[in-house]
Amino acid sequence: MLTLPEVEALARAAHAGQRDKAGRPYAEHLHAVAEGVRARGGDPEQIAAAWLHDAVEDDALSARWLAGAALSDRTKDIVRALTKRPGESPQEYAGRILATDGALLVKEADLAHNADPARLAVLDPATRTRLREKYARMRALLGLQKPA
Repeated sequence: MLTLPEVEALARAAHAGQRDKAGRPYAEHLHAVAEGVRARGGDPEQIAAAWLHDAVEDDALSARWLAGAALSDRTKDIVRALTKRPGESPQEYAGRILATDGALLVKEADLAHNADPARLAVLDPATRTRLREKYARMRALLGLQKPA
């Protein structure tokens, strides 16, 4: 099985050169989500999934790679649950997350970092508003409280 430092290194390498909407290195987001999972009491399988939560969706790693990776089935299931599918409704996406053991905590940490006011502040007003609303809708679908 891959260790957490190995998963982190793999995720950083897979997303090398990618930037988030604010122009920051994408690995900063992955690190923040992994730390958010850890701070919320997540276990090593959830932390590993946090590092990889966007890898398949962003084509940084393939679904085939994930299937054969030296990761627990639970970690793989969480990553699959968090991978949005083409044409999928937000309700379907939220339902899959809620049905997958351990996925909700990872998504909660992801949404918390995505909706961080400091992170959103650097975006243009229209994008900032659109994303705030998008994240609030997903939190509601998942039954999550508004972040403090």
